[in-house]
Amino acid sequence: MLLDAPLVQAVQESGASAGLVFLLPPGDSRLHLTVMTGISRRIVAPWERMRLAGSVPVTDAVRERRLVWVAGHEEMARRYPRAALALPYAFALATAPITADGTDWGGLALLWPGSHPPELSPREHDGLRACCHHLGLLLQHAADTGHPVLPGPEPRIIPALRTRAPAAAEALAAFDFAERLPEGACALDLDGRITFLTATAAELVGATVGELRGALPWEALPWLRDPVFEDHYRAAVISRQPVSFTALRPPDRWLSFRLHPDAGGLSVLIAPAPTGQLDRPTDRPAGRTEDGPADLPTAADRPADGPGRSRPAGPAGPSRTDVLYHLLHLAAALTEAVGVQDVTERVANQIMPAFGVHALALTTAAEGRLRIVGHRGFTADVLDRFEGLPLTADTPVVRVLSSGVPSFFATFEDLRRAYPEAVLQDDMAAWAFLPLIASGAPVGSLVLAYDRPFPWSPQERAMLTSLAGLVAQALDRALLYDTKHRLARSLQAGLLPTGLPRIPGLDVAARYLPAGRVTDIGGDFYDLIRLGDRTAAAAIGDVQGHNVNAAALMGQVRTAVHATAGAPPGEVLARTNRLLTDLDAGLLTSCLYVHLDLAEHRARMASAGHPPPLLRHPDGYTEVLTLPPGLLLGIDPDTDYPTTEITLRPGSVLALYTDGLVESPGGDIEEEIAGLAGHLARSGPPPMETLADDLLRRTGLTSPRGDDIALLLIGAQADDDGGTAPGTGRDTPGRDCSDG
Repeated sequence: MLLDAPLVQAVQESGASAGLVFLLPPGDSRLHLTVMTGISRRIVAPWERMRLAGSVPVTDAVRERRLVWVAGHEEMARRYPRAALALPYAFALATAPITADGTDWGGLALLWPGSHPPELSPREHDGLRACCHHLGLLLQHAADTGHPVLPGPEPRIIPALRTRAPAAAEALAAFDFAERLPEGACALDLDGRITFLTATAAELVGATVGELRGALPWEALPWLRDPVFEDHYRAAVISRQPVSFTALRPPDRWLSFRLHPDAGGLSVLIAPAPTGQLDRPTDRPAGRTEDGPADLPTAADRPADGPGRSRPAGPAGPSRTDVLYHLLHLAAALTEAVGVQDVTERVANQIMPAFGVHALALTTAAEGRLRIVGHRGFTADVLDRFEGLPLTADTPVVRVLSSGVPSFFATFEDLRRAYPEAVLQDDMAAWAFLPLIASGAPVGSLVLAYDRPFPWSPQERAMLTSLAGLVAQALDRALLYDTKHRLARSLQAGLLPTGLPRIPGLDVAARYLPAGRVTDIGGDFYDLIRLGDRTAAAAIGDVQGHNVNAAALMGQVRTAVHATAGAPPGEVLARTNRLLTDLDAGLLTSCLYVHLDLAEHRARMASAGHPPPLLRHPDGYTEVLTLPPGLLLGIDPDTDYPTTEITLRPGSVLALYTDGLVESPGGDIEEEIAGLAGHLARSGPPPMETLADDLLRRTGLTSPRGDDIALLLIGAQADDDGGTAPGTGRDTPGRDCSDG
């Protein structure tokens, strides 16, 4: 509830039709839809959980820390085709990050009607920024006081605010007014359920008021089950523009529907369609807009008899339109999925809300046993019972994997008849076991569990079986990718130091973080080399590219630096450069080499196109060291690398890093380096391990990064005899980036 007031205020002051707040819990890489208003949850269900690595407006806004504006559906289709496929309606959208003190807390999304001008007004822009700032402060304060705001299991929905509440007499007069109209009138809430209808409206559609109140029209009236009607409802809710269409009530009565939306729902006027608006029976009898045929296909199994007189028996399943949009979204999402966890997230996000699924598991086989590779909703106890089952076990999950034949059990009694030894392991009441077959071979199985009995229709069984084919292809690719990825990561880990040597007089810490996106390995490296009792060398570098070739070349660069360590810094880089030029690897490398003289409290360094190091003096004054940049390694074999000498007094900290720590999309790298220096100046005292974690937190560890990060911190400690370095002046060339 803490977030309600700022969201409502932002929606009202900006004139937006809907608003959504997404939170990014600490340590999570997903945005969670937490609070919403002005739109149905059924419509935004595919986006309730989103990986930051995904490409939708709000993830881009949070990941890149910028405002994202999408002026309409055409622009949405061009920039975000997957989202446009699931929301093919006229609306405008703005998303912005919620941050405070360098921490990413989530994102805000505001929607406007499709009639919105192509640009945000200054007032709308300022209101969006102000709301994000307010939300960020609230979330930061809540976390600081030990009461962090975390997403709940379901989004919180703020109902539309009424401008006034009618008195009883006024409400009765309004009811009488509606009943006297020659047209039928009904009201739908944002979810599409009928909250009010007149007797005329009920008579026109062929039902009673009692049968329709509280129902979804496309569920209560069989002749409206074609996706066209629900699509018009969605278009009105999202675009906030009136929608009109005609539909045939069998056998021969044509009706005109006019939908008028606002923040609380829709008002619908129903009347016999004028003759000039009618379609011929051989055209599209289920529905059409008055501007032309509707876009969605007509259901082939639409019943031809009269309207139903009662609501469908059994559990209220998803509507046909809900399923169509979820499947469209899933098909597009799976084309972008890479690892198994990514596939699990995307499948769960789409299938569970579309089919009313309570729990889901993805399994595969390895070494003659069942392996659960992804899940959501199942308890740990249930998963432990099935993980590692031999493939000879007589259980439905094993049988479907070996036979390739799907199984559906609407109740536990059905399951018990097929497997007499079955024991109810959890609170589930119905199960679907679907084989995952890719290129004619089984790759695993998909288990769907429901918390209530679920009698699938033949169409639903066919749809789930077909859908399993999409999942199988994605899982097959993901398993192969994960295998290659583990091998590549192992290679890279083997090429980096397993630990740093303990050198008297130095407190050191190193960090390596792979790129936040799920991608190949990189060529970032660091090293600390003991040269003598009071001398050492440090190096950090970045080989161009994110592949095995980059990692292999990184290993050769480290070897070359080790082989020449102890020589003057410029000579170390020159020799390494000649080696790389002779190898002609086609990959450029940046490198910074530092020779540390602990007895004299001096450091001599040379750079081959590497980001400048930072030096924090004992009093906290921090500067960016201005070094002659030198040419990248591997270009010109005759390049010289000038050496710069600095004083490294006890209590000083030298920070070496790769560009992944200071680069962000659309950002200025010099400003980012200055920001890092300022953060280092404000950071607490050593140890270096704590300081390294603090610097990495500044980058937002939960945010996907486009590049690897290597960080090496070197803290100079006092001599054993309590002596200090010669000289007290700040004689190091550089820019002042401290707070003063």
